[in-house]
Amino acid sequence: MSLTNQTQQAKNQKRSTRKSHREAKQMAPEKIYDALLAAATAEMVTITFKDGRVVTGALIFNPFKGTGRVIDPVREASINFDVQDIRDLRF
Repeated sequence: MSLTNQTQQAKNQKRSTRKSHREAKQMAPEKIYDALLAAATAEMVTITFKDGRVVTGALIFNPFKGTGRVIDPVREASINFDVQDIRDLRF
């Protein structure tokens, strides 16, 4: 096997390891939904989205639609989200 092929195989293996590591950190959809309901009374939440964004702020969640908004008073910004977009939730 040539050096180029070995290098390419090592890169591919590293990528698959990163992907599986990311997937392992993802919460189950039912747990995310339950956590959003529980976090409704928390002052601040930290949400990690599947696209890599991390947002901290106050939470507004509509359980009937499965959508919500995180309001960051420090940055004076708000982000709308869908439950399906969330990877992790901490409060």
